Amino acid sequence: MIGQLYREGRIYTQEEIQVFKQDLQALVNELAIEIRIAHYPPYTSKYNPIEHRLFPHLTRVCQGVIFDSVEMVKDLMAKAKTRTGLTVFTTILDGFYKTGRKVTKDFKQTMEIVFDDYLPQWNYTAQPKVS
Repeated sequence: MIGQLYREGRIYTQEEIQVFKQDLQALVNELAIEIRIAHYPPYTSKYNPIEHRLFPHLTRVCQGVIFDSVEMVKDLMAKAKTRTGLTVFTTILDGFYKTGRKVTKDFKQTMEIVFDDYLPQWNYTAQPKVS
């Protein structure tokens, strides 16, 4: 297993879940690596270690600042760092989020997603398709 992704477990519609899995399958096929997904169940983000390690430093660099552009926020967040080596890399995604996306009809039959034995709705691994 090469990568692991922790995903916030907010309440999603079935269609959103399937679109995410379809996009995940496309990514692992392109990168030719396995990616394991571990969702945090809804309302448990307080246990997310990234939030505890990163967000206080982002808050610190943004205190007292009135945001007047997205570029300003990007630059401020990029300044967040700690004595122990945490650094922040920022990018502005200026593309458009497509709404109303649908999953292809045969995706469920062809997906290479293996669900864990324990909590399969929250934990699974996407495997690249063998060509």
